[in-house]
Amino acid sequence: MPLRHRARPRPPRLDHTAPARLRTPRRTVAALTTATLTALALPSALSGPAAAGDRAMPSFEQQILFKASQDPGYTCFRIPAVVRTTKGTLLAFAEGRVHDCSDAGDIDLVLKRSYDGGRTWGPMQVINEGAGNTHGNPTPIVDRDTGRVVLAETYNTGRTDGKNCDVPCDRTPHLQYSDDDGVTWSKPRDLSKEILPAHWNSWYATGPVHGLQLTRGRHKGRLVFAVNAETWNGSRVTANHAALVVSDDGGDNWRIGATDSYDVDAADGTFQQKPSEMTVTERQDGSIYVSGREQDGTDLGHRSHTVSRDGGDSFIAPFRAQPDLYTPQVQGSTLRLGKRLLLACPGDPDRRRTMTVRSSYDGGRTWDSFDRSTVVTTDWSGYSDMVHAGPDHVGLMYEAGPVDARDEIRFARFTEDWLKPRRGPDPHTSDWAPGAGGAAVLGGARPTDGVTGDALAFDGTDDAVRLRYRPQLPLGSRDFTLSLWFRYAATSGEQPLLWMGGVGTNQPQVWLRGEPAASRLTGLITTRDGGTPPRSASLSTQGAYNDGEWHHAVLRRGDGTLTLFVDDTELSRPDVPGTVSRNSPFGVHIGQRVDSRAHFAGAIDEVRVFKRALTDREVDELASVAGADRGRAGRSAVTPDTVAWLPMDRVRPRN
Repeated sequence: MPLRHRARPRPPRLDHTAPARLRTPRRTVAALTTATLTALALPSALSGPAAAGDRAMPSFEQQILFKASQDPGYTCFRIPAVVRTTKGTLLAFAEGRVHDCSDAGDIDLVLKRSYDGGRTWGPMQVINEGAGNTHGNPTPIVDRDTGRVVLAETYNTGRTDGKNCDVPCDRTPHLQYSDDDGVTWSKPRDLSKEILPAHWNSWYATGPVHGLQLTRGRHKGRLVFAVNAETWNGSRVTANHAALVVSDDGGDNWRIGATDSYDVDAADGTFQQKPSEMTVTERQDGSIYVSGREQDGTDLGHRSHTVSRDGGDSFIAPFRAQPDLYTPQVQGSTLRLGKRLLLACPGDPDRRRTMTVRSSYDGGRTWDSFDRSTVVTTDWSGYSDMVHAGPDHVGLMYEAGPVDARDEIRFARFTEDWLKPRRGPDPHTSDWAPGAGGAAVLGGARPTDGVTGDALAFDGTDDAVRLRYRPQLPLGSRDFTLSLWFRYAATSGEQPLLWMGGVGTNQPQVWLRGEPAASRLTGLITTRDGGTPPRSASLSTQGAYNDGEWHHAVLRRGDGTLTLFVDDTELSRPDVPGTVSRNSPFGVHIGQRVDSRAHFAGAIDEVRVFKRALTDREVDELASVAGADRGRAGRSAVTPDTVAWLPMDRVRPRN
């Protein structure tokens, strides 16, 4: 193999010619001093208001742990994983990417160690050198019976062109271990014969996130981590697989346990689900909660989950999508903290930004909505892992940056009292649609004078009305009609009226919004049709209707035409085929964008959604004040094709 010339030296690595000892040149001492000073200096700069209060024991602090400018030899660091050893040492793993930030280049596995719960960190060591190939997806587990730290990882042939691995990709699982708290590491061994079946012959990945050791039940002491894979038939990917891998002898031998597989449709390349990059957590009852990233499946949502009650041998049910859990397509991490589970992942359903920590109080069955989450940063952010950093602190290791989520890897420390406290039920407003249970009223939206009777007023800051997901809400590829009354006087900003589905340019969605700075009101749909790229169609008025008076807006899809009505104005254009719901992190919001980045300032009344195209005459009736008044007559006007009907006339407390 030809020599590779680097402009910068690389950190110390394992010397396999000696009995698992580290080479420690003089520059290691300098690196330790620099790392310690950095850890002490950065928390106040990065923490902001979250770290205010007792400076001796702040409830939140963070620092940059890996960054190309402070850790020579690499262009980029990605894929964090962290564990706490039996001696209390924190081991923070990452991929050190040599030439660029691509996923299939020259990638090493690197490590930093902390003896004080993540306040300060020692120098970086290379524990597994790619030598031109990709050695990544770190998945560490601590065996608390022996103190051994095992590290599962995945290899593939490296590239020099910055592109991803070819399909099928020659991905293989490996494992190495440390018996001295992560100071030295064994030579990696190939696990393919144990946990790589012949038909999992395309993509394969360990973790990446910490695995676990079970602490109770008849499988106490078992080691568990997650893998995902694909099957290739010689011309295309034909199946996706999500599985748990288990060992009952401290990592000497491994086998595949619980497995969930989905076929890929041959006709158009679509598939139901693709649970991947799964994080595993032992619940209080000893069962294993498994939460995975969803990638472009036809099910709604970007995360799915399931549970194993037999130590990882089987799943109690197939993975199920979580349409109310908004997050982009990205890896996430979970950790049990007392009686609740924590989930760390970005909160923006469109892009990797706004790292949040959310809580579940029912073992992962339901999760806090974005407005109840605790925001770690509004910067770009991506992959993460969490660890018990000490008796009172959680450690969060995550990708982040002011420009790109791959700029650096940070380590945050926080206590439970830094997290938002558990919030009771939100007040609600009525939804008369069949099977509806009312809509949550967020912020402080309050009644105001409506078209007839009352409407709800929104302050443009945090007010919104949100409908919890139910199967009737997604409109799919069918015809539909959205109708509402609005009143506002804003002259700037985005003024969202009604938003269904996802957000951004790639997610199926439907929305109506005012754009006063551009002097228009716009209605838009984005669709997915089979395996083709998403397509959008929109209509905009001349004038923003921001005169402080009541106006009526309708967006209708029917007979191949998209039509926007605003008062007496009617605009139309050809429809774009496909579903407006598929794979969205599905939400229905009134007065708010789904990603919470814009709120309406004004009032909204009589919101109705129908799963059919209303006739022109029916639209005229909705547009009349008399029609709005008749709508208030009660549920007798509700028909089976009513998806949502919110009079918006009162707010009631939840008991």
